[in-house]
Amino acid sequence: MPVPTAPAVPAPPKAPVRRSAISVLLNDPPQRESGDGNELMFATNHLGHFALVSWLAPLLAAAPAGRVVTTGSFTAKSESLDLDDLQSMRGYRPKRTYVRSKLAQMLFGFELERRLRAAGSTTLSVVTHPGGALDSLTPSRPPVRVRTAGERLRGLPAGLLLQSKEAAAWPAVRAVLDPSVRGGQLWGPRVFGIRGLPTLEPVRGHLADPVLAARLWAASADLTGLDPSSSLT
Repeated sequence: MPVPTAPAVPAPPKAPVRRSAISVLLNDPPQRESGDGNELMFATNHLGHFALVSWLAPLLAAAPAGRVVTTGSFTAKSESLDLDDLQSMRGYRPKRTYVRSKLAQMLFGFELERRLRAAGSTTLSVVTHPGGALDSLTPSRPPVRVRTAGERLRGLPAGLLLQSKEAAAWPAVRAVLDPSVRGGQLWGPRVFGIRGLPTLEPVRGHLADPVLAARLWAASADLTGLDPSSSLT
């Protein structure tokens, strides 16, 4: 079977910078489109994953015990998805667009699990989120990144509530490796869903809405021209 070619990945958006003699102001990034014309954050965080699973679906179907782990965001729990404006064409706000794209990602993970079970697949779909994580709390990993002493000091107050990105990775690690993990589960940090060791979280509210997830799936298939459902068995 030929290996599909992924679409070209556009350069990340650059925030405009205004300079004066005494200050630098970083504005919110402008709205950008991916190479195939979709809103960039939605395309990166959701449509790209949807397409990837579509391409890999035959391999997942052939595996005796596959596992798809989708990483969302704890902020998605408090946001709603506008199915009539998935591309954020009305009233674009970068932070809201990002959170909605992560919500779409999580809904996809749960809907994928429902479709895997309906197809009798042995593959599992699990959803995780990292909680609250900061670079300033993350140990240095030269040459990838070196944390300065100033960053470490500035991050100490935030360390009372948030955690390092190293610690925030543990829910995903557990979702990937723990043999007791089951499909359709949500794993996140233990303390208020923001920090701490990974724990199983309840799936409720819009995250547990199968009608919303199915409509998102149909819209995603229309936007990408792909559908993982067709190759799950």
